[in-house]
Amino acid sequence: MSKIKNIQFDTMSLHGIDEDAELIPLMTPEDEEEINNEKLPNTLPILPLRNTVLFPGVVIPITAGRDKSINLIKDANNGTKVIGVVSQKDEETENPGVKDINTLGTVARILRVLQMPDGNTTVIIQGKKRFEVAEVLTEKPYITATVRETNEVRPPRDDKEFRAIIDSIKELSLQIIRDNPNIPSEASFAIKNIQSDSFLINFVCSNLNLGVHDKQELLEIESLQDRALATLKYMNIELQKLELKNDIQSKVRSDMDQQQREYYLHQQMKTIQEELGGLSYEEEVDEMRAKAKKKKWSKNVAEHFEKELAKMQRMNPQVAEYSIQRNYLDLFIDLPWNEFSKDKFDLKRAQRILDRDHYGLEDVKRRIIEYLAVLKLRNDMKSPILCLYGPPGVGKTSLGRSVAEALGREYVRISLGGLRDEAEIRGHRKTYIGAMPGRIVQSLKKAGKSNPVFILDEIDKLSNSHQGDPSSAMLEVLDPEQNNEFHDNFLEVGYDLSKVMFIATANNLSQIQPALRDRMEIINVTGYTIEEKVEIAKRHLLPKQLKEHGLTVKDLKIAKPQLEKIVEGYTRESGVRSLEKQIAKMVRHAAKSIAMEEEYNLKVSFDDVEKVLGPARMERDKYENNEVAGVVTGLAWTSVGGDILFIESILSKGKGNLTITGNLGKVMKESATIAMEYIKSNSDRYGIESEVFDKYNVHIHVPEGATPKDGPSAGITMLTSLVSLFTQRKIKKSLAMTGEITLRGKVLPVGGIKEKILAAKRAKIKEIILCEDNRKDILEIKEDYLKGLTFHYVTDMQEVIDIAITDEAVKNPKEL
Repeated sequence: MSKIKNIQFDTMSLHGIDEDAELIPLMTPEDEEEINNEKLPNTLPILPLRNTVLFPGVVIPITAGRDKSINLIKDANNGTKVIGVVSQKDEETENPGVKDINTLGTVARILRVLQMPDGNTTVIIQGKKRFEVAEVLTEKPYITATVRETNEVRPPRDDKEFRAIIDSIKELSLQIIRDNPNIPSEASFAIKNIQSDSFLINFVCSNLNLGVHDKQELLEIESLQDRALATLKYMNIELQKLELKNDIQSKVRSDMDQQQREYYLHQQMKTIQEELGGLSYEEEVDEMRAKAKKKKWSKNVAEHFEKELAKMQRMNPQVAEYSIQRNYLDLFIDLPWNEFSKDKFDLKRAQRILDRDHYGLEDVKRRIIEYLAVLKLRNDMKSPILCLYGPPGVGKTSLGRSVAEALGREYVRISLGGLRDEAEIRGHRKTYIGAMPGRIVQSLKKAGKSNPVFILDEIDKLSNSHQGDPSSAMLEVLDPEQNNEFHDNFLEVGYDLSKVMFIATANNLSQIQPALRDRMEIINVTGYTIEEKVEIAKRHLLPKQLKEHGLTVKDLKIAKPQLEKIVEGYTRESGVRSLEKQIAKMVRHAAKSIAMEEEYNLKVSFDDVEKVLGPARMERDKYENNEVAGVVTGLAWTSVGGDILFIESILSKGKGNLTITGNLGKVMKESATIAMEYIKSNSDRYGIESEVFDKYNVHIHVPEGATPKDGPSAGITMLTSLVSLFTQRKIKKSLAMTGEITLRGKVLPVGGIKEKILAAKRAKIKEIILCEDNRKDILEIKEDYLKGLTFHYVTDMQEVIDIAITDEAVKNPKEL
């Protein structure tokens, strides 16, 4: 049984009844007999009730909110005060018609009509007898219909079974009133004082904690004994629920510990938050479930999400795991499962974008366009995994951004430099407090699409530690055969990375794990010539710096000759990063002059360059003269591109010792030793007396001493230096060389040819000696880079000596 509720619109309410109102007594058998003898009117106005059912003899208050209902009550109150009351089939129906109401209801008499302070009308009605709608006459201004009385089958007065049912109803009613704290104890007096059996049944039915549908079914039962049995059944169910609830509450009270107490308080706080308009946990779950319906994930992923969501619902919000679970589900919803941006396969547009953003790099741009062409033709092809490698500052990272713009994809970049923890790639397991997904999954969440252009910057700088090897974790990411089910420890389900276009960047391929390097298409991004740097500075760097410093092209102009001076005198690199810094200094000087209203040259001169940047510092790239024996120009590859270096050697009286300085690595020291031994074994060929090797010490030095140097490229340079030293003959003017030697005098190929050639051009070198096997590298280089250079391809050291050593003696030759 339930206490009387305050129901909106046509619902029950006791509010507003005057304190001086007369008490309505319980119905006696005499009253019941009088009601049964009353004749039912032929027509009645029909009042639909939204969420309650009126039973014969029962008095209930209703609040009329609908205009139809108010008009009906006013007319009936001014007339016979008799109306027909029926229940709605659906309480949500705002304006019920004939099809929306039940045909069997209860004739009611209006006992009192009250006007409430809020403008609503409250009316107290008493049920009389059951009726059935025969024919609807009108629906406006309210429903009227002809009705017919429905007979009620009553058992004989001395029926023992019926008496036992009535006694059971009274007993259960009293027990429910006693056990339910929501029902006032005074209700037991009402139950005890009811004398009419039918009224007792109807009174209990009216107050049972049942829905409108169940109460309507009770009202429609014709046999009073059957209705009593059905009522008894519902009362037993309600009593069992009440006893179970009381048992649970008793256990909770006796077993409540600190955590349960906190949970109880938290539930109260949650209710307060709801009242204040906050978001409750249930609403969060509903919101997650609503978002999940819009996701395009597969059946397995959807089932996994539902399972994890159900797990969160069972958790206490106060425990630490709850926040992890919530973050996990938030990530699940935020990830772009099967959401792809549409590729723009306009290759001409892609070419324009690449040309706009990058000057030069023709071979690189051509290969990128080739990949895009294959993607266009094979639309289902897995995205390629490229690796752009080359010196710093040549535009590897910005190439990836241009590719993303050309394809119309999202752009994502993560820096892998110094990454030591495998969990940064694969994520942490959820069991750890503070667990997070790996950077790959986090970046996809940030991108909002499953097919972005993904830049893996500085992949050669990955390092390993006791926390795992991140480069090994990258194997799955960059393997087209595996990354369609990439496993992140935090995510716990496979994520498809096969549509992602990965572009890695690296400065040194030798530092990349071989298995990882094998998974990528290698594209060499070489350095720029001086002419290209000047063009890049004019087209890109100067306009960019002017914009960043709040200036326009009208405020500062730097012509090509001045830009070339900046490139040659103040930068020493394959890329343009340092060049941009020097241009920024020039722009800042102009900005300062404008801000302080000082005079300055709008068109920068050579003097202005030296005034702002100071004297030119990069003179060491320039070729030195050949007046001194033993000084030879070599070509080297460094981390910032190509460079020239000088091999110096001198003789001093001693016992034939060989000294090597210049912060050289093991390989270069071995090259010097090989060159020395080769000369000793072939001294007759070069006209060198063998006694010289025992009378003099040889010292080989490679400036600058503070810079570490290593590699086999200086082998032929060292040999040439020693031959020049022992023969005291000049080296050919404006000549440089690079190559590895063997003990037999063979010349072997080396790498970094393009960078070395650029360095030679910067140093105004005219001729270059290379191994014959390096000819193929020269053929791959753009012809513009080779202008003004003559190449000598050799296979044997004798050829090097013939080309490099002249017959002319050096200045002030030393007699040996």
